[in-house]
Amino acid sequence: MKSDFMNKILTYSLTIGLGLYISAMYSEWPVNIWCIGLFAYLFKKADRKERIEMITVLAFATPMELFFSEIWLIYEYQRGLMPLYVPVGHWFLFDTGRIIAKMLKEKFAMIVLVPFIPLVVYGAYTGGDTSGVFLLIMVLAFTRYGPQPALYASMAWAALAMELWGTYLGNWTWSSQVPWTSLTAWNPPLLVGAFYCLGDVLVNLSVERFERKQGIGVNR
Repeated sequence: MKSDFMNKILTYSLTIGLGLYISAMYSEWPVNIWCIGLFAYLFKKADRKERIEMITVLAFATPMELFFSEIWLIYEYQRGLMPLYVPVGHWFLFDTGRIIAKMLKEKFAMIVLVPFIPLVVYGAYTGGDTSGVFLLIMVLAFTRYGPQPALYASMAWAALAMELWGTYLGNWTWSSQVPWTSLTAWNPPLLVGAFYCLGDVLVNLSVERFERKQGIGVNR
């Protein structure tokens, strides 16, 4: 079982890392085809509960991405419209966060977020990332009160790593001034994981509610 988890992390890491590079430097279409194909393969192998989770991630990730990039305009994709690999990429990151979370005891979830605090203070003090204060509060609240604390703590770091790579390559660019607010943000925002945590909380609660209504077992 442990080797299966590690193989998944390796597959997801290579898919995200190489995929973002190929998309930025050459074309997003090979990445679209690979990512959607990989998602379809995993969906076929998954049990019923995981399939529900996968569909739920897509159901939330797609409109949220379009809202953030096309309406709120807090970031802009390299070629304009959101690439097709982005929604399924959310599943890869979500599942990676779950695997990492299995190695993190819940009592340590809040502790692993502590290194963010001085960086958030620095961003607010210099004025470069004043949004970090609010995003930190969101991540701390999700981790403290959400149904899967270790997942949200893990996602804060996993999302930051992915966002740093993606913005470095130029796949997308975050606005330095957060539209509709007086807040500023780094590229990417330090606590960008807050948006991923929000999506994860919605997925967790939605799947849990569906399970209760449909009587799907929580054990696999």
